[in-house]
Amino acid sequence: MPQNPTGGDILVRVMRRHGIDTAFGVISIHNLPLIEAVDRELNFVAVRHEAAAVNAADAYARASGRFGVALTSTGTGAGNAAGSMVEALTAGSRVLHITGQIDSEYLGSNRGVIHEVPRQLQMLHAVSGYARTIFNAKDAEADLEEAIAHLLSVPHTPASLEWPIDLQYLALPDDQRPADMASQPSAAIDQDALTEAVKLLSQAKRPLIWAGGGAAGAGSALTELVHRLGAGLLTSNSGRGAVPEDDDHVLGNFATTPEAAALIADSDLLLSVGTHFRSNETKHYSMTLPQPHIQLDIDPAALGRVYPADVGLAGDSRILLEEILGQLTASSVEPGWTERVRATRRSVRDALTDYIGGYAEICESLRRRLDRESVIARDVTIPSSQWGNRLLEIYSRETNIFPLGGGIGQGLAMGIGAACARPGIPTAVIVGDGGLAVHLGELASLGGSAAWCVVLVFNDNGYGVLRNMQKANGFAEAGVNLYTPDFEMLAGSLQLPFWRVAGPGRFDQALLEALAVRGPAIIEIDVAALQPAPGAFVPPVHIPSRNH
Repeated sequence: MPQNPTGGDILVRVMRRHGIDTAFGVISIHNLPLIEAVDRELNFVAVRHEAAAVNAADAYARASGRFGVALTSTGTGAGNAAGSMVEALTAGSRVLHITGQIDSEYLGSNRGVIHEVPRQLQMLHAVSGYARTIFNAKDAEADLEEAIAHLLSVPHTPASLEWPIDLQYLALPDDQRPADMASQPSAAIDQDALTEAVKLLSQAKRPLIWAGGGAAGAGSALTELVHRLGAGLLTSNSGRGAVPEDDDHVLGNFATTPEAAALIADSDLLLSVGTHFRSNETKHYSMTLPQPHIQLDIDPAALGRVYPADVGLAGDSRILLEEILGQLTASSVEPGWTERVRATRRSVRDALTDYIGGYAEICESLRRRLDRESVIARDVTIPSSQWGNRLLEIYSRETNIFPLGGGIGQGLAMGIGAACARPGIPTAVIVGDGGLAVHLGELASLGGSAAWCVVLVFNDNGYGVLRNMQKANGFAEAGVNLYTPDFEMLAGSLQLPFWRVAGPGRFDQALLEALAVRGPAIIEIDVAALQPAPGAFVPPVHIPSRNH
């Protein structure tokens, strides 16, 4: 039967205009018109929880370079989404979160309309960079475009729109007022600071560069500068892949290791690009950085906020690095410095490979079997934190997807979103048994999506990271030993292909067979059976002492 046009058709038109073909969400009486239209005209991926919808949209945005769309209900549904919106906010991810809302005539009445929640917009403001309510059916398209303009501006943050259900039904595509969007002016570059930065870089004998998430899009310029200076490249976890990690100038996310610490201590200049020097990557800010320190960041308020900056440049990292390259005519790198960088790169990787024992063959197999453009989505778990975030090579930043805010349980939904963004390339998801249980229902979402996604469940029957932390600090084990499902039976109930790996020499064949499915698959790894036994991983969390 012909469909009466609704606000859903407006949403589809806007998504098509921006090259977005997929939305993730949970259907509700307060978003029916939106989901009906997206499902009819585009690709709607039904998930089981609103938090997962946002996680999937977040990963879709990171993996595709566009923006992701999450559709949720109002009230509890929007509240469920809020935690994952915090992750998108922390990561600077371009997520358009559209939540329903009660009928516009009852907004603010507090009369108990189903799904009504007081001050929902205030909650959305707290977890978004932009939030507003659609108040007029004729403004729906312009309001959507305004939210998207926010997503496309810098620095990137997610946007939320609440759309009253009556206005979803009443919004007609032919009645929309034109969107009037002003372009964002380009920030002027501080030429004096640029000149000083070039001078210091040209004089540096032992230079290092530290790239964070703000280096996104600047990979070519960053690679050229690293090689022209003969510098070593450290990265935050978020900055991994800005320069492919098989480049022998890339030290990577190893700044806290003893080997890298020695190199940092002997360096005579640091250029930082779009990194905020997070606590877990600087030994809770106790790390001493080389001086002088030149800092590039899109946010002027970030310059010198964590570590003093001798020269600070605010602006887009790609533009700033290209300006530096255009003026840099000489370098003074000390003979032997670049080779020392390469030797340190080798030593930190060799040391970690030895320490992780039986995990090493899994790391090697993953990198050999997966495509260079495969997304590797990682939940917060020992394999991720110990070696997945460091040793498992990343070749482009878009494939490096993990919860930047450190929240457990988001990896599977992120993997689903990434697999939808790159349908012809396999996606791998690294999760623990505890993290997977947070959103166990998303295994059903994965099966329903038919995404080419292999889920690796590292099973240690609990929260191994916290268990190790308790042991290392003399605490009794509490809350870390979990009642764990039989993952083979669970996979069977969902008709998902399943492999269990217990012992050395078996993972590679399981991965080869799982990838050949070209759809959803699960591999469970028995952590207790790893040989040699891995060294313990204790998270770099600061615990204050009364003696200091």
